[in-house]
Amino acid sequence: MGPTRKLNALVVDDEPSLVRVVEGYLAKDGFDVRTAGDGETALALARASEPDLVVLDLGLPGMDGVEVCRQLRTFSRCYILMLTARADEVDVLIGLGVGADDYVTKPFSPRQLMARVGVLLRRPRTGLSAENDGEAQRTFGDLVIDPAAHEVRVGASVVPLTRMEYDLLDVLSSRPRVVFSRQQLLDAVWDDTSGIASDEHLVDIHIGHLRRKLGDDPRAARYILTIRGVGYRMGSG
Repeated sequence: MGPTRKLNALVVDDEPSLVRVVEGYLAKDGFDVRTAGDGETALALARASEPDLVVLDLGLPGMDGVEVCRQLRTFSRCYILMLTARADEVDVLIGLGVGADDYVTKPFSPRQLMARVGVLLRRPRTGLSAENDGEAQRTFGDLVIDPAAHEVRVGASVVPLTRMEYDLLDVLSSRPRVVFSRQQLLDAVWDDTSGIASDEHLVDIHIGHLRRKLGDDPRAARYILTIRGVGYRMGSG
């Protein structure tokens, strides 16, 4: 086997002191780090460097973090960790709704940030390893999940999903008759042994956005069913 590829990270924030701290910790952890202080520069760097991880501030000047995240998702499947100084849930929901994988609220300790990064990166991504090579497609009505191609289709249309969204769908569809609790989904997708990713509401946020992308009305769900008081399972479509 050849040498392991060094992971690329992009840190986007208009506070130079914070950027230096985050850059230093990521570099110490083995990342090749680039930085940007505004959205336009960040998008240009992301296109050029194809980062594995983007640490993205929500409150950027000019083009804000939500719009940067939205545009990133048109060409990149990188992990996106949002930073926000505004703790109200609306900002968090907006950030995750456009494709962010997780968020950290300022002020935060560098150790907390790196723990979140570790949670995102620890689990080998579904569909990117040999274990899924040749695995049969899973069909639920018009919904087709192709693990080998890491592709999801509804009818003839490919549905662009974030890594977290895909992994949630992959876990649910791998055992379609099993009801997964929110905690089980957290354990499976976030794979957090440190207890950092313990917010079960994160699952609801990602499931909600996944349903919207699949055109699955939660009031009459076909693909992802809510089992009241328990969790979620796949439907027949």
